[in-house]
Amino acid sequence: MRIRFSVTFRERNVPDDQGIQELREWCALFHRLGLAPLFAGSSLGNLSFRLKKGAPSFIITASETGMKDDLADDAFVTVHECDMERCVVCAEGTRNPSSESMLHDHIYHRRPEVNAIFHGHSELILSSAEGLSLPVTPREDPYGSPELIDSVSEILDDLSCFILRDHGFIALGNTMQEAGERAVAMYVKSKEYRAARARSSRETGYQIHVRK
Repeated sequence: MRIRFSVTFRERNVPDDQGIQELREWCALFHRLGLAPLFAGSSLGNLSFRLKKGAPSFIITASETGMKDDLADDAFVTVHECDMERCVVCAEGTRNPSSESMLHDHIYHRRPEVNAIFHGHSELILSSAEGLSLPVTPREDPYGSPELIDSVSEILDDLSCFILRDHGFIALGNTMQEAGERAVAMYVKSKEYRAARARSSRETGYQIHVRK
């Protein structure tokens, strides 16, 4: 997807951090579960982790990556800082960072205990959000926009999982494992909720048929 900010690069080197392999594995799982579907040839969703606890810099998936099943090293970018007013992202890498980099930056600044942010897309989770009482942003806003950041700010507080209205979901964690497990838990609960509704619908239909 087209990024909505300009990027200045400190260096054009591929990031080198031991956390990248773990992030790559979570990206692959998102792919297998359908939480990072393809749209116009690019894989939706973006995953990141903070380089050091309390530090502003983080590593995030690049913009317009292909399938997330086996990402190459250059599919990751370090974001050092974001100028929200000027819409400028300072990064390090060989590709542009994800279109949601400013949103990730905002969450990391608001929530110092959060060290991983996993954003995925799933019609199953979105359609189950109300039934599962998942928090939802108040408005549908364009991806990568200041308006989306404002919507997230209104509900962020101490949430660990929430829905971007008509868009996708976000799972937060103190570690990548925590964020990933929360994302997977939303997916599993959504499948269970959908299955329960289907069973209820079948049983109701059978009862109506018997009464006739």
